[in-house]
Amino acid sequence: MTKHYRESDTFLSFLTESVVAVVGYGNQGRAQALNMRDSGVDHIIIGSRKDDSYDQALRDKFPVYPIADAVGRADVVMMLVPDEVQPSLFARDVVPHLRPGGLVSFASGYNVAYRLLDLPAHADVVMVAPRMIGEAVRNLYIDGKSFPAFVDVEQDFTGHAEDRMLELALAIGALREHALRVTFAQEAWMDLLTEQAVWPLIMHVMESAVSIEVEAGLPIEAVLSELYLSKEPAEVFERAATVGLFEQMKFHSRTSQYGQLTALPEVAKLPIGDYIRRVLHGRIMSGAFATEWTEEQKLGSQTLERLLAEVSDHPISQAERGSVRSGMEGKR
Repeated sequence: MTKHYRESDTFLSFLTESVVAVVGYGNQGRAQALNMRDSGVDHIIIGSRKDDSYDQALRDKFPVYPIADAVGRADVVMMLVPDEVQPSLFARDVVPHLRPGGLVSFASGYNVAYRLLDLPAHADVVMVAPRMIGEAVRNLYIDGKSFPAFVDVEQDFTGHAEDRMLELALAIGALREHALRVTFAQEAWMDLLTEQAVWPLIMHVMESAVSIEVEAGLPIEAVLSELYLSKEPAEVFERAATVGLFEQMKFHSRTSQYGQLTALPEVAKLPIGDYIRRVLHGRIMSGAFATEWTEEQKLGSQTLERLLAEVSDHPISQAERGSVRSGMEGKR
């Protein structure tokens, strides 16, 4: 059974006596640093290159240093830069400067799971991964609410890695409800499967529905509003997260309930499961995607840039831009 951690499982001690270096002051870095400070962690420094996030950290009254300098001053290093820049940065600016017995925390299992960086043997290595965007991590903390998180210990050099991991989770607000213990690899696999199977399937369903409805003579702006611009699906997902995937149907009309439940067996016959299984085993767990993405980055992300340009020019994107402009003009 998956292990759950709650606030009652820990208290702040190690962190209150430690210097914590937050490496990267983007959405997650800023949210987690502010949450830790509000939780009573006093010695927080930021490691950042000189860009907008550097200036933001100064405005938030944190000491800011070049990344290597910040790591050298710290007992705890929180790696909160994007996955794709971590391997080179970690080798250059973290490992050579990390104190023996230090703690390195990741907010994603990706690079550790796929062995894309070399972990220092003389440090604890843990994961504290909020399942929430940085802005929400901060806003929920301010509102006294919790957010889900995954945690794990990859390397326990000191014998206290789990305790230290839990203090970090507590300090950023991830234990107000509970955090789940999953491995770095499991976190990466679940995250990638959502990105590479679940959301593409949802996007394809939307794209197909738009095409078929417009073909039938329905106005595209109205179709998009019905499908998602109204934010009704966001409300459905919010209810699902609160009361359950099927329980949220009680908030729909009986016409809707009947239509959904009678259609579900037919949809279940579609080979969607085969596709998801193929993506999980053949692309993600096998490491094929990680290899492909690493090579793509070496080529300057040319394929990604081409694909982004294509979807930006998609008829749906054009119609969305028109709908957004119309909505803004109507509010003036």
